[in-house]
Amino acid sequence: MGSSPFILDGGLATELEASGFQLQGDPLWSARLLHTNPQAIKDVHYRFLQSGSDVITTATYQASIEGFVKYLGLRPEEALQMMMSGVQLAKETVREFMSHSPESEDRREPLVAGSVGPYGAFLHDGSEYTGAYEDKMTLEELKDWHRPQIQCLVKAGADLVAMETIPGLKEAEALVEVLKEFPETKAWLSFSCKDIQNISSGRRFSEAVQVACRSTQLVAVGVNCCPASLVKPLLESAKSHKKADLSWVVYPNSGEKWDPKTGWIMEKQKSFAKLSLSWKEQGALWIGGCCRVGPADITALKQQLHV
Repeated sequence: MGSSPFILDGGLATELEASGFQLQGDPLWSARLLHTNPQAIKDVHYRFLQSGSDVITTATYQASIEGFVKYLGLRPEEALQMMMSGVQLAKETVREFMSHSPESEDRREPLVAGSVGPYGAFLHDGSEYTGAYEDKMTLEELKDWHRPQIQCLVKAGADLVAMETIPGLKEAEALVEVLKEFPETKAWLSFSCKDIQNISSGRRFSEAVQVACRSTQLVAVGVNCCPASLVKPLLESAKSHKKADLSWVVYPNSGEKWDPKTGWIMEKQKSFAKLSLSWKEQGALWIGGCCRVGPADITALKQQLHV
């Protein structure tokens, strides 16, 4: 893979909201636009590619077969096609970008990461930030839930699967198990974290890294959707548990905090791009942003990392 980091994209939903789409409170979040306005999703993918992203992530984080049936009134087979369309739109955008960009010969062929969010994102009750549902579900139930989404993303030709914002260990174990059913597929596993040592469920991030190390298909393990200031201490807390052939993936939020009642609250902190240098020094090979991170932030990140 070389030592030059792969630059990820930023917050797809943030950009869609900036374009005037109302996503907050929608149980499908940005995935609804796969049905209502796929061009808007392609436009955002394109802007991130123009900003220097080497990887764009599909609009499927809060998508599920069950969710599409329940909230869009689709038949199951239509829901499967809708899930696959997230990958198809991203791949089309990469093709268009590469054919229209004079500088495309000097850059990596961008990859498409198929986004798989936690079960709690479907529940639409904030539990993706606690993982509380894990206690009520068996490993097999979690595997059965995630399987159809992963199957669609793989079948549609995603270059890798982004299993992201995972709050707990049991769900991580389920995802790693399901991934084995698709032996040719590569993925990363990224956790949401609540402080400098713990993932959202309260378990140690170092334990989460150990779960990831059981997989031979993961290219990276790491953190996303947390404050950028937590990244360095979290990686430090778990570095002795990570296999040498497994990279770090990090894509935190900008310097803002989400409050379910009031929305985004600004928190003063060091610039997102400046912090990324220490992540690179710690061995992060996949670096980008999550909520409230736009194309301009990705450009600044790329410049800061000199890639």
